[in-house]
Amino acid sequence: MLRSTFKLRSLSATVSTVASATALAVAAAVLAPAAHAEDPAKWPTRAITIVGGFPGGAGTDLYARKLGEGLSKELGVPIIADNRTGAGGNVASDVVARAPADGYTFLLGTAGTHAINAALYKSLAFDVEKDFTHIALLGDVPNVLLVNPKKHPEIKTCGDLIAQAKSKPGVLNYASTGNGASGHLAGAQFAHGADIKVTHVPYRGQGPAMTALLSGEVDFFFNQSAPSVPAVKSGQVVALGVTTAQRIKALPDVPTVAEACNIKGYESSTWYGLFGPAKLPPEIQKRMSEAVIKVISTPEFQAWLTDLQGIQPPADPSIAAFERIHKADIKRWADIVKMSGATVD
Repeated sequence: MLRSTFKLRSLSATVSTVASATALAVAAAVLAPAAHAEDPAKWPTRAITIVGGFPGGAGTDLYARKLGEGLSKELGVPIIADNRTGAGGNVASDVVARAPADGYTFLLGTAGTHAINAALYKSLAFDVEKDFTHIALLGDVPNVLLVNPKKHPEIKTCGDLIAQAKSKPGVLNYASTGNGASGHLAGAQFAHGADIKVTHVPYRGQGPAMTALLSGEVDFFFNQSAPSVPAVKSGQVVALGVTTAQRIKALPDVPTVAEACNIKGYESSTWYGLFGPAKLPPEIQKRMSEAVIKVISTPEFQAWLTDLQGIQPPADPSIAAFERIHKADIKRWADIVKMSGATVD
């Protein structure tokens, strides 16, 4: 895996990537044989695809595959997980925004793809609200503040990390999965709240960023909970705090960043949510939402979320609650992106 620092593509390159994906999607639609309109009451009659915007092994990929297992049993058709990576999740979002609104293509989106990116990118090929249909809120996803005990055996608490950062302004650095990603913004909020100067180093996703931490290339890393939990439990890394307001069940002995770092009010978690294309028939929206909520509400699925992934099940996964939270988060993350100075230019 890459260990060198990732220098972000220019905005024009990012737009080019999305435009290429869009051209391919449009070409495929033109070349495909015309399909007869299906009676929504008979849906589904064939395989459903859940598109994700991040690589295999990422939290969204793990969730899509686990969700697919339950949905396949519930709906009686195969569920295919299809990762379309690139441009911070924008490639996948664009694919689904332009897909037929027939109930066979959905997106496992995030607060990153559907709130942060709206502020981070000057131009998107889609509207994060108007071009999608809300299906269900899937869970609150914390980041975990990680350090490498081999590089920093002296750092055992968040207080130790802050003390080092204050003694060496601008020397310590931290990894993220990309400029403007949730881990970058969590780090920016942390530095602001702790009144320290640290250097942000973006990488091409979770794998390279974790490799950088384990190799000693960076000093700390705000990583999503799903890939962090196994690394913490194996002793590869030490968790100094979680970015949620409350401790998480998967790491019960790890304090929140607010309490461990003495940063009052600190919270920096995101969410996963399932979207369909705009103008999805209401009957299909309702049926898919009910099926998803039934699957994620089972004791087995909830235990997988909390005990293994560190994800907090949504208190209210409904369509209405999802729409409300999504709208509020667009404004909230816009303010945080502005504070961080994050840009893809």
